[in-house]
Amino acid sequence: QVQLVETGGGLVQAGESLRLSCAASGRTFTTYAMGWFRQAPGKEREFVAGISRSGGSTYYADSVKGRFTISRDNAKNTVYLQMNSLKPEDTADYYCAATQSLVPTTRRSGYGYWGPGTQVTVSS
Repeated sequence: QVQLVETGGGLVQAGESLRLSCAASGRTFTTYAMGWFRQAPGKEREFVAGISRSGGSTYYADSVKGRFTISRDNAKNTVYLQMNSLKPEDTADYYCAATQSLVPTTRRSGYGYWGPGTQVTVSS
């Protein structure tokens, strides 16, 4: 099992940046591919970015490609989401998730472990 806790959310203006962190408990972090999802009010939770177990492969939703960067530090059991050029439409609760698949999936059902989420608000 793995427990996840996100930090780094907040209120920013459009065009600014934020970095989200997700700390994982346990000594088996490298056996999980990781993903970031987000859920805006009244909308479904959607895939944002994913990273393979080693960090060698990354995947992005088209809506964030070129603005967001996912990375992981396996020595620190942490995955990050660097968000640049934020837009009001990026406003959402952001969740990190872990899957024992070799590579991350865009499907929510592919992840067995979730953090409680962190709120990101981007004002115009």
